[in-house]
Amino acid sequence: MIVPISDAHIEAWLHLRRQLWPHCTDSEHRSEMDQFLGDASRFAQFICLDEQGAPMGFAEASIRSDHVNGTRSSPVAFLEGIFVEPRARQSGIARGLVEVVSDWARGQGLSELASDADLSNTTSHAVHNALGFEETERAVFFRMSLDGGRGT
Repeated sequence: MIVPISDAHIEAWLHLRRQLWPHCTDSEHRSEMDQFLGDASRFAQFICLDEQGAPMGFAEASIRSDHVNGTRSSPVAFLEGIFVEPRARQSGIARGLVEVVSDWARGQGLSELASDADLSNTTSHAVHNALGFEETERAVFFRMSLDGGRGT
């Protein structure tokens, strides 16, 4: 069962976010979660629960008005994150989550759903392709320190 995330799902949502973004602290997760829940006009988040109510996956989406690489319109819906528990993968949960996000986006009057993945995350690339996304471009980002040092 896929439902919009509410206050009742906070701990389950946090559990799933920790797996997708393990480099973030709980404080960072909770700050973003509060922001998302606090602005329903811009953010949507959904959770998939099994028959016993255990979290199996989630998706977070936003409306982006800034330039989104590879899109033809603005604003666009953006799949900020999607995760399915390893034991539940290849069961249609990711597809169901993307369908719910797509329905939400259409309900907002949007005509495109965009996403991204790290260049080295070939698993995510394959999942996006299987879900009907098309790759639009690849990029490598650069930076230059202006304080006289290199790197850091």
